[in-house]
Amino acid sequence: MDCDRHLLAMTFCSRPSRLKLLRCVLRDVADIVCLNEEDTDAVVLAVNEACMNIIQHAYAMRQDGKIELSVFRESDVLVFHLRDYAERVDPEKIKPRNLDDVRPGGLGIHLISELMDESCFLEPPVDGGNLFEMKKFINKRG
Repeated sequence: MDCDRHLLAMTFCSRPSRLKLLRCVLRDVADIVCLNEEDTDAVVLAVNEACMNIIQHAYAMRQDGKIELSVFRESDVLVFHLRDYAERVDPEKIKPRNLDDVRPGGLGIHLISELMDESCFLEPPVDGGNLFEMKKFINKRG
């Protein structure tokens, strides 16, 4: 992957307090690619939610887990890869909560699917863990 396409590589531990820095860095990336304010907010919230899902569910709130974020551009698409080293998940078992079930929390998957243009788990890395991909189209026409 060449440097013009690769916008960010960041590794951080699975502590919710680390997400503040992540959100600031994501805003800088969005600024670099001239993402509008609405799409910037969507990207920041979706990536934050995906990271919280890793922290809460993959690492069960352990603070010693490792999370890697890579952001790159493919033509008019921003691509986000989140990698963890937790036990592999079965993507078929990950479903958004019924929105009629009103209670705090549990909306991460729903928010990600609403805010991003595409999202999916990729083939698990050979050395374990999970790899989640999200895409946001740049300059899409309304």
